[in-house]
Amino acid sequence: MTQDILFSPYQLSQDLILKNRIVMAPMSRCMATDNFIPTPEMADYYARRASTGLIITECTMISPTAQGYPNSPAIFNQEHVAGWKQVTQKVHENGGKIFAQLWHTGRVSHPIYLNGNKPLAPSAVALTGRVKRTDNLQYEEPKEMTPSDIQAVINDFAKAAKYAKEAGFDGVEIHAANGYLLDQFLHWDTNRRNDHWGQSPENMSRILFDVINAVKQQIQFVGVRLSPVAYLNIEHDERDKPVFDYVLEQLNQYDLAYVHTGMFDDSYQDHLQSTATHYIRQHYHGNVIACGGYNSESAREALLNNDADLVAIGRPLIANPDYVEKTRQNKNLTPYDVGMLNTLV
Repeated sequence: MTQDILFSPYQLSQDLILKNRIVMAPMSRCMATDNFIPTPEMADYYARRASTGLIITECTMISPTAQGYPNSPAIFNQEHVAGWKQVTQKVHENGGKIFAQLWHTGRVSHPIYLNGNKPLAPSAVALTGRVKRTDNLQYEEPKEMTPSDIQAVINDFAKAAKYAKEAGFDGVEIHAANGYLLDQFLHWDTNRRNDHWGQSPENMSRILFDVINAVKQQIQFVGVRLSPVAYLNIEHDERDKPVFDYVLEQLNQYDLAYVHTGMFDDSYQDHLQSTATHYIRQHYHGNVIACGGYNSESAREALLNNDADLVAIGRPLIANPDYVEKTRQNKNLTPYDVGMLNTLV
C-alpha cells in the first residue's frame, strides 16, 4: 500500500528531517505574562501538538519596539529565553521540531504599547481602523524610521535569533508577511521612501536581506514568511508584484530552510494569476510551505501537484491537538470555534 504523502517524512535539509509534511501554522494566542514570558501552559499547549512535522510558534517580539498586541510572547531577554526553554524541551521530549517566528509589528501598533512613543514604520503612513484587542483605540501616524532605526531593528532580529538558539529552538522563521514591519517595506502603499530603502525592488527589499544575513549568522535553520498579496493591514498596489518577483528570485541564493505563504486563504489571486503558494513556487526553488485554509484533502493535492513540500494547518490544530492522529485514522475533527481562543487546550 502506498504511503499517504501527508505522513511521509521530509528532509528539510541534510541535518533536519521532519516526521511528516504537516506544519503547525503560527497563530497569535496572546497568553504570555505581562512581561511577555512564555508560561508553563504555553509549553503544554505546544507539546500537545508535537506530532506535527514542524511547529512554528506564534509571533514572538524581537524587542520592546515590536509590540502591537497585549501579552504577546517575546525573545529579547534571559527571562524570555528561560520561558521558551520550557516550551522547546517539552516539544522535543514529545518528538517534535519547533521554530520561533521572529516578529516586529511596525505600524500595526499604538503608543499604549510603546511607552507613549510612536510605532516604527518605513513611512509615516497610518493604518486606518481600530487597534486590535482594544475597546476603540484608533491607529495613529507612525514614525518614519531613520537609518539608525533600521539598523537597530536588523540588530534586534539577530539578537532574537541568538536567544532562540539559546532557548533550544531548531530554527527561526523571519516574519515578513501579514502587513507587519518587514512586509511594510515590501509594499508601495506603506513604503514611500526616497532613500536607500525605497522606490525600487532592490531598495524596498534591502532590509529583508540584511535581516536574513544577520539572522543566519546566529542560527543554522532560517525560514521566511511572505505575503505577496497585500491583503492584511496594507492596500494593494500594482507595483507590488515586481517587488516580490525580485525578492523570490533573490531568495534562491540564501540557503533558507523554506519560504512560507503568509495567507489566511490561499485562493486564486487575479494579479498573481495563481494562488500565492503557486506563485511562490514559480519563482522560489527551495522548500515551500503552503498555508491558508487547507484541510487534509487540499493539503494532499498541493503536495501531490508539487505546489508545496509542506502544508501548514492553523485553526483545526487549535481545536484538535491530536490533529495528526485523527487525520491519519480518518476520524472526524472537532470543529473550530472562536471561543477556543480563550484557553490553551
